[in-house]
Amino acid sequence: MNAFQAEDPLLQVHNVTRYYGDRVGCLDVSFDLWPGEVLAIVGESGSGKTTLLNCLSTRLAPTTGAIEYRMRDGAMRNLYQLTEAERRLLMRTDWGFVHQNAADGLRMNVSAGANVGERLMAIGDRHYGNIRSIADDWLGRVEIESDRIDDDPRSFSGGMRQRLQIARNLVTRPRLVFMDEPTGGLDVSVQARLLDLLRRLVADLGLSVVIVTHDLAVARLLSHRIMVMRHGNVIESGLTDQVLDDPREPYTQLLVSSILQV
Repeated sequence: MNAFQAEDPLLQVHNVTRYYGDRVGCLDVSFDLWPGEVLAIVGESGSGKTTLLNCLSTRLAPTTGAIEYRMRDGAMRNLYQLTEAERRLLMRTDWGFVHQNAADGLRMNVSAGANVGERLMAIGDRHYGNIRSIADDWLGRVEIESDRIDDDPRSFSGGMRQRLQIARNLVTRPRLVFMDEPTGGLDVSVQARLLDLLRRLVADLGLSVVIVTHDLAVARLLSHRIMVMRHGNVIESGLTDQVLDDPREPYTQLLVSSILQV
């Protein structure tokens, strides 16, 4: 029993499979995610990790299997039996989704403050002064200066856009955040700063996170547990340090050795 199993699981995934015609996206994946746990899904391009993430976040319906989520009232609900309105509410309040390309998760033609404030308005806040104050606070949390609050994201660097996307997602204090290659495409120094910020925010807010990455260094730094995927299958899983320090499967050994040789 790991440290997270003192509580009931937040997310339960049962035999999730997704086909694209006769091609397997992911096959028979099952796991539990616990409150406050960070799970990394790793593998090469085409391994099925993004397909699985999209199924978990209801962006892509699985062919078979079930995904259950513990609502705030404690009830476990099958995500694919929720109404569209219930799913949209989850996405606006209890969940966040951080895209690799920050432009996919931002409104590029409105200000930084409005990007953050829109999430607050989506849950019913209508007081302009309150919304602006909270947005300003969150910009500070992600290391964006207050004097940029009225600037639109088109004037931001790639790292600043990603930090703004994080603020937009976390302002409603979600319990579960999905991340798709959040440091991909950024310079090494920018990646390091972003990873340090993510690690701090995840710990401070007690977030549960499912993060997809091909970068084992990112997985080691952020995650408690890791799943290694290949050809749509989970071939190895366990505590992150345990899997990366002593991988059982030849494919995982190859992934780890390739990092060590860089």
